[in-house]
Amino acid sequence: MARTVAELPKGSRITDYISLGVLSERIPRAAVDEALRVSGRQSVRQRDLPAHVVVYYVIALALYMQSSYREVLRCLLEGLRWLGDPSARPRVAGKSGISQARTRLGAEPLQALHDAVVRPVGQPSEPGCGYREWHVVSVDGSTLDVADEVPNAAAFGRPGASRGASAFPQIRFVSLVENGTRVLFASRMAGCNVSESRLVEEVIPSLKAGMLCLADRNFFSYGRWNQARTTGADLLWRIKKNLRLPPETPLADGSYVSRIYPSDKDRRHRRRAVRVRVIDYQLSGVDKAEPLYRLLTTVLEADRAPAPELATLYHERWEIETALDELKTHLRGPRIVLRSKTPELVRQEFWGLMLAHFAIRSLMHDAARQSGDDPDQLSYLHAVRVVRRNIITHRAFSPPRSGPPPSVRP
Repeated sequence: MARTVAELPKGSRITDYISLGVLSERIPRAAVDEALRVSGRQSVRQRDLPAHVVVYYVIALALYMQSSYREVLRCLLEGLRWLGDPSARPRVAGKSGISQARTRLGAEPLQALHDAVVRPVGQPSEPGCGYREWHVVSVDGSTLDVADEVPNAAAFGRPGASRGASAFPQIRFVSLVENGTRVLFASRMAGCNVSESRLVEEVIPSLKAGMLCLADRNFFSYGRWNQARTTGADLLWRIKKNLRLPPETPLADGSYVSRIYPSDKDRRHRRRAVRVRVIDYQLSGVDKAEPLYRLLTTVLEADRAPAPELATLYHERWEIETALDELKTHLRGPRIVLRSKTPELVRQEFWGLMLAHFAIRSLMHDAARQSGDDPDQLSYLHAVRVVRRNIITHRAFSPPRSGPPPSVRP
């Protein structure tokens, strides 16, 4: 599908439309340099587009999905010159030059940067972030359409459709979300032929002690439950009603303790059992509610987390649906396809999109904390517009902070 070259409005100050100075507070230059170092992608000679500028440029692409490559770069470079950055003297490259610069950079530095800086920003004591002693997070996944190119289709596949195949190849990703701030973190991506239940196994290791993770019924298996449990986090997952969970110990709140097994053979021999707590409940007077909902939790004591409270808390899992909608509709734009034409640049663009979403959500968290508001009550779309239009009052790329940079795994 041809993309119409879109420009920003004429006669506007460039600083009304580019605000990477604000974003660099959440994605500092020191972290960018460290990500480039561990991935071996530093600029070895002075180029028209140095590697660190290309990193910020990829993030800017996520903010301006409907603008052309050159227009976004023009905004970025003019903003840098307006700020008086003596190192920002590159000219606006053509489309091929931009593509070459992005190809030299690749996806690895963006993923390393994402893994280093994108993390929960709230505290359990803040509105929506905690439940009793726990920091509440959820896990879920979604898909994104990518450019209809042969290499993309070969790398990522196409989802099935009622008649043949989908019009666009797709990538699939799974993320954790911090419920109170809607920060998406620990994300992993693959082709659409990789299931969410498979991809979540790469996300689970990011759970930590003190977290309470909510998940839908499609993620449950004995293996994944044990994998998540061994991180030290507590779990509250919905499960399918047909799972055999005979009551062993009834509890005062109506829940009961049971055991799960990896197979029927293990069940018969009563080996490799894991104790769980089961919560069955109904939603009375709710249109289209299912006859029965069943939750499984690692919290075996009813007094630590009463069943009615956990049943109510589980429905906070929908916070991740809202976060995914922000990413796909308000930031990316409805019906917008990721523009990159090769698999490596698709991966790069995806990580830039996730970094942009984090930067905006982190800024919203700070604004809410200063005003005493719940971040849920702030408009994400308005925040995106503010970031796009914010006038820069400080350097776009701040110098490295004192002390060691954030650690980045090679």
